[in-house]
Amino acid sequence: MSLPKYKDVISLTSLVEIEKEIFMLQKSLFDLRIRKSTSQTVKPHLFIHAKRRIAQLKFKKSSLLKLKN
Repeated sequence: MSLPKYKDVISLTSLVEIEKEIFMLQKSLFDLRIRKSTSQTVKPHLFIHAKRRIAQLKFKKSSLLKLKN
């Protein structure tokens, strides 16, 4: 599984869509942390993928907000 690409984020144009996806990723990141702390099997690369995707979405969100102002 490769890292998420910024090209995938470009298709999102509304702030609501971006907020929803950020929320879902933060929720999945929380679930991964819970699984890790309870010694369940966790694929460590999923942490990196989720954090990277959240960073990409936050960047896209900030650029959309700058365009509106």
